[in-house]
Amino acid sequence: MWSALRAFRITDAIDILLVAVVLYRVFVMFKETRAIQMLLGLGGLMVASFVARRFDLFSTSYLLENFWSFWVLALVVLFQPELRRALARLGQSRLFQGVTVGVREQQGRLIDDVVKAADALAGKRIGALLVLERTTGLRNYAELGVHLDALVSSDLLESLFLPYSPLHDGAVFIRGDRVAAAGCFLPLSRNTQLGRAMGTRHRAALGLAEETDAVVLVVSEESGRISLAVGGHMETLLDREALRRRLGELFSLGPAPDEPPVAWWMPARDWLRK
Repeated sequence: MWSALRAFRITDAIDILLVAVVLYRVFVMFKETRAIQMLLGLGGLMVASFVARRFDLFSTSYLLENFWSFWVLALVVLFQPELRRALARLGQSRLFQGVTVGVREQQGRLIDDVVKAADALAGKRIGALLVLERTTGLRNYAELGVHLDALVSSDLLESLFLPYSPLHDGAVFIRGDRVAAAGCFLPLSRNTQLGRAMGTRHRAALGLAEETDAVVLVVSEESGRISLAVGGHMETLLDREALRRRLGELFSLGPAPDEPPVAWWMPARDWLRK
């Protein structure tokens, strides 16, 4: 035992730490998803394979061994949505994002227009669904609607969701400072934990937020309440200032001029917390 401890190197500790972080991220990624049931199913197959070999069940062993010979392909097919989401989130991490000069001012104007439009629509009890693109490209979703490519303004956003507008039922996609498309359809959330009280707009917002890093703003037609779907979770915002503050946090690419610089280790800490 002591010889093994003496042979233990600092690189071995780093290796163990990395494996632990990866396993932790995998378990967090699979939490509260259908992947848990699939993992249990794969565990059952492993137990069945052991039992078949133990009791010389040749036909069963043959079938299970042929399955395990293609286990890599089977895992990719079974866990394709989870793997795609994990890789997308890795690319969205601050570790891989640069800071663009001059973006803060443009984002400030965008947030002002979005907040003004959302507040006006909420006051009139007009339902709305706004998708604000971040690092993940959403062209495959935007192509399902009507192409616009217009400069973002609060008046334009309000007019798109007026009841007599032919595009008011769909989602509006905002890319940068442009309205890319309107009248778009979004994938509904597959989360079985959602209550029946949640409407189609909110389920659609969650569905896109589960698959991408987009920020999806929802205005409820029934209550006029404003919500944000981010990272597969729904956040309810009580007032205009709370919405402005939250959007500022989500679209901040760097500290403001009067804010202290971020320590070198903070991006890694933020990624581990996600």
